[in-house]
Amino acid sequence: MSVVFAFRTALKSATTEPKPGHFLPGRNGHAVLLAHGLTGTPTEMRFIAWFLNNQGYTVSCPRLANHGQSMDVLKVTRWEEFYASVRQAYEELRPNHEKIFVGGLSMGALLALLLAEEFPKIAGVSCLSPTLFYDGWNVPWYHFFLPLGSHTPLRNFTYFKEEPPYGLKNERIREKVHEFYQHADIHDMHDVDRFGYPFFPVRLLAELQRLVTHIEKRLPNIASPCQIIQARHDDMSSVKNAQRIYDRVASSRKEIVYLENSYHVITADQERAKVAQSMLDFFNAEVPHA
Repeated sequence: MSVVFAFRTALKSATTEPKPGHFLPGRNGHAVLLAHGLTGTPTEMRFIAWFLNNQGYTVSCPRLANHGQSMDVLKVTRWEEFYASVRQAYEELRPNHEKIFVGGLSMGALLALLLAEEFPKIAGVSCLSPTLFYDGWNVPWYHFFLPLGSHTPLRNFTYFKEEPPYGLKNERIREKVHEFYQHADIHDMHDVDRFGYPFFPVRLLAELQRLVTHIEKRLPNIASPCQIIQARHDDMSSVKNAQRIYDRVASSRKEIVYLENSYHVITADQERAKVAQSMLDFFNAEVPHA
């Protein structure tokens, strides 16, 4: 990652009318809610959504608040607004589904955990590459000092520029992302709906830290079955994140599934089929006659 300073950003919108996300009606009476990552897109959950829906589950993958909007709008969004997007999707699923499961990628995993803490009736939660802290092998050393800038005016115009491998070990997918990211201009955020934002506002790092502080206090309250799927060679967040969650949740049924051939975005990388199958097996164990 490199650091970019911009005093004016997003002169063009990311997209004029962001799509609300993905909703796939199922046939088994149960549902799965999937939350994408920070500065990501529902597209990164598409394979998992398709796989689970093909097995009978209704799948909802909402677009988190202000994702798809201009950078100036996104960077001032609070974590409570991201969580409200997930909570609303859950409330929409409740009337028509017997059991509801929730999963999320990276920050989305934290939102999934928070939902399970607020609603103990959630049948299970699957955390994919959960990110309590950035400590992966591709995180630059100066990353740990940047949140300090969130307490100064620097927070309004300091950004990370995403660089390879973009959380992807799969070279073919990585090349597609690179083709878009290498020409990205912070003043023009069009077409981020396909690949997510090429720039990451430092201001959102502080917001993520607020969410982490909030959820850390609540992990011991989570009793829903809890699954964590973590790549051992995650470039953004190490296995310490997975272990910390596993050790602190109160779930009587919990597991960690390790991946050996993926990086951070495990929902789209080399072992996405294993991720999807692991989630299906975990959810099915809570569904009679699955």
